[in-house]
Amino acid sequence: MGQHAKQVHGYFTFPKLEGEIGARMKFRGKEKLVWSLNNYLGLANHPEVRRVDAEAAARFGLAAPMGARMMSGNSDYHEQLEAELSEFTHKEDTYLLNYGYQGMVSIIDALLTRHDIVIYDSESHACIIDGVRLHQGKRYTYHHNDINDLEKQLKRAQNLIDPKVGGLLVITEGVFGMRGTQGKLAEIAELKKKYDFRLLVDDAHGFGSMGPTGAGTGEAQGAQDGIDLYFSTFAKSMASIGAFISGDKQVIEFLKYNMRSQIFAKSLPMPLVLGDLKRLELLRNTPKMREDLWTIVDALQGGLRQRGFNIGETSTMVTPVFLGGSTNEAANLIIDLRENFDIFCSVVVYPVVPKDVIMIRLIPTAAHSLADVEETLSAFSNISVKLKDKKYELVSMPTL
Repeated sequence: MGQHAKQVHGYFTFPKLEGEIGARMKFRGKEKLVWSLNNYLGLANHPEVRRVDAEAAARFGLAAPMGARMMSGNSDYHEQLEAELSEFTHKEDTYLLNYGYQGMVSIIDALLTRHDIVIYDSESHACIIDGVRLHQGKRYTYHHNDINDLEKQLKRAQNLIDPKVGGLLVITEGVFGMRGTQGKLAEIAELKKKYDFRLLVDDAHGFGSMGPTGAGTGEAQGAQDGIDLYFSTFAKSMASIGAFISGDKQVIEFLKYNMRSQIFAKSLPMPLVLGDLKRLELLRNTPKMREDLWTIVDALQGGLRQRGFNIGETSTMVTPVFLGGSTNEAANLIIDLRENFDIFCSVVVYPVVPKDVIMIRLIPTAAHSLADVEETLSAFSNISVKLKDKKYELVSMPTL
């Protein structure tokens, strides 16, 4: 899309969704059914959340607390949120982070020395890849979710590492946000019986949405105890800003004094902390939100499969729909969905996916209804026929 930046800006890139966050919002002045927001539990506009957000902003403003946590920006509320997250994720200690992406980059940078070796899933999120790029030692990838290849890389690394000065770190995700697959956390943790390594899991999409209590993908797989460092963001199920890292007290204490992104950055503002406390309370005590989410997930994914759509190997909320077609066909298909069916969703094309593959990424939430699902399934059946009949073929990118 970069070569067409001027042409697609405001439509395919940097679009503006307006109005209350929910299943239906306005795009270019017209209401659309939206499937592109990670508001999994529908907390963005929960009345209790909105009330606490407003009251906290009125009480503290956005400035408090001033300064970095280490110097002058700590508070009882920050520590309360950390304690509650530790309890919920079944870890000894937790450290709050200002942002998810920035936090993961800084975690990896702080944990590793040039004597360490890091091994990570080949489909890891950009924050993991960018964090690993800062590592001055050896780094290896393993094929996505391929445990045999991971073991091959562990053997390779174990032969190279000097255990007196270095260690092994394996990094994967709980839920891979593009294709919806789960990281094989239980199988990876089982490898600890044969190899000496620590496991860092990015569960940005899994926290709040996966597991019997919403404690994440580790809980869902019965593997939470095998995760040494559990990371997630507040930007998905919590519908907020910020992130956290949980693990053994000794490791978290080390990160508190070595993560440059937190040492040299202002503390998370008080309204966000108080708002996140309320969100966590609702997440923990209102299982119906998660039940509603999965009702929509099952209806959407089941309906797509019944209609013959390829949704890959997703076993989570993330719902990719794989179609065949060129980039120009993808553009025209999305325009048709938005302008004629009033459905707003995200599209992924080459080079993120192979050439002549169109991936439409749908994000179901508790805010959607079964009627929304039926409307979407009908629209997708329609565009599938048009795509097969070459109705979306065009020589050049359309003018918007």
